[in-house]
Amino acid sequence: MTAVSIEDIDAVLPQTQCTKCGYEGCLPYATAVAQGESINRCPPGGQEGIRKLARLLGREELELDRDCGQHQPLSVAVINEEHCIGCTLCIQACPLDAIVGANKWMHTVVDDLCSGCELCVAPCPVDCITMKPAGHEWTAQRAAEARIRHHKRRERLAAKHPETTGLAARTLVNKAALSRHALGSEQDKQAVIADALARARARRKRVEA
Repeated sequence: MTAVSIEDIDAVLPQTQCTKCGYEGCLPYATAVAQGESINRCPPGGQEGIRKLARLLGREELELDRDCGQHQPLSVAVINEEHCIGCTLCIQACPLDAIVGANKWMHTVVDDLCSGCELCVAPCPVDCITMKPAGHEWTAQRAAEARIRHHKRRERLAAKHPETTGLAARTLVNKAALSRHALGSEQDKQAVIADALARARARRKRVEA
């Protein structure tokens, strides 16, 4: 039997890059599977994904590991732009460059690019990101395009930040925690939101002038 490569395993994974498997993305999980890791740790792939891996690797088909989550219909992130303070933490968290915006400017999610990984939700210091039903399926073509975007993003970040991905991820988590701490009470949060709205109105006035 021909040896199965890491690339072959990765090609079966959904490329949502959600990290629910416990690894930093689909390729690291594929690498772990090639080294003997369980094939049932990918909620986005669901039971069908496990079945494909089992056939590819000649292993027993297992039930999805519930500790990793449950298979759910595809959802996409939505940013309440009126409450967005332009902190860029969600942009930094998105593994597929599906969020556009700039520092101190409103951010928005490109629905067609979002994999529903939910990684942008927790870092938001003002809780203005929610998930909604996508209204479409995560197809093999979308997965292939997501793999390319994720690879290019990792290359870009590696060129800018020589530290490891793990260190960058921990730094992002710390930023989110500090942002939440800085906001403090609900009153503080509302003050931050009000300030963001005031800045947005001021920008619109400058544009209209």
